[in-house]
Amino acid sequence: QIQLVESGGDFVQPGGSLRLSCAASGLSFNIYNWAWYRQAPGKQREWVATITNVRATNYAGSVKGRFTISRDNAKNTVYLQMDGLRPEDTAVYYCNRPRYDTDWGRGTQVTVSP
Repeated sequence: QIQLVESGGDFVQPGGSLRLSCAASGLSFNIYNWAWYRQAPGKQREWVATITNVRATNYAGSVKGRFTISRDNAKNTVYLQMDGLRPEDTAVYYCNRPRYDTDWGRGTQVTVSP
């Protein structure tokens, strides 16, 4: 059974930083590309960043230069380092494999507010 467990979300002031983690189990973590997504209240889920199985990365324009995605294959974990947080980054953050719409975790809440 595939499980994705996100953690690390918190309440933070604008300009602050957070590091999100996503622990995956029940699958061969190393062979997949991985992505972070987010869903703000009243909005559809949107893509944030991707890291391939050879560690190439890509970012949405709204987070480029502020967020960094990484992975630790030994720990079956993908990370999202978020710096320079803005109120518009407030959302529930999820990880998954790109183009997969199954096995979503519960996400982790990030709230950015003064």
